[in-house]
Amino acid sequence: MKPTTLADLSQLKKAKRKFATITAYDASFAHLFAEQGINIMLIGDSLGMTVQGFDSTLPVTIDDIVYHTRNVRSGAPHAFLIADMPFMSYATPEQSFGNAAALMRSGANMVKIEGGSWLCDTVNMLTERAVPVCGHLGLTPQSVNILGGYKVQGRDESSAQTLFNDAIALEKAGMQLLVLECVPTALAQRITEALGIPVIGIGAGNMTDGQILVMHDALGITARPPKFAKDFLKETGNIRDAIRLYIEQVESGVYPDQAHSFN
Repeated sequence: MKPTTLADLSQLKKAKRKFATITAYDASFAHLFAEQGINIMLIGDSLGMTVQGFDSTLPVTIDDIVYHTRNVRSGAPHAFLIADMPFMSYATPEQSFGNAAALMRSGANMVKIEGGSWLCDTVNMLTERAVPVCGHLGLTPQSVNILGGYKVQGRDESSAQTLFNDAIALEKAGMQLLVLECVPTALAQRITEALGIPVIGIGAGNMTDGQILVMHDALGITARPPKFAKDFLKETGNIRDAIRLYIEQVESGVYPDQAHSFN
């Protein structure tokens, strides 16, 4: 099987073909997801809450992400893997170098960092050093204590413009993929149409190029799932069919619908 690459994702955007992604943390689920046709996976610091049982992503370390990235790579050798850089692992450009290298050596194809235009130097320097970067704007879980909780971002004109400007600046700095989390559908559409790179939404409506869900949300395991999550396992009764249904509904634009989006 041919490995999935950034060029493949760019072609999907150009062809206006939506794609589904999901978080993965171990070899078994990674293999199952790949079998059903998911070619892009995120080793998210969400593992702090879903796997480790913490109430936020903040306790997750770079060693945790390295460990889980190796596991996912073993299960999905041809998938495009994005690995989160956890809290305080990229506070300065220099600090980001060693941590990004560790993730790439463990099997990642790209690292993901949360934040706006203050990260432009880091994005530029990592890209120059052969590390592709995925940005993350909107609700950034590592900033939960600054944001005052897990809240929708970009609802007023000023904050929406800031998010838009950050997206443009990060792309100019070399960002090659963007995750938008918990923003109004109209803002997500505006950003997606303005950028030349693929945009993946989570709680950002169905106008982005791709969608991502935490696997525990997609399979109905989360005790109190967010509004944008949908339990695909409940509809199908088995995990493989649930993942296939998720893919089908993302590719057709059926998911997320109004009930799973923000205005």
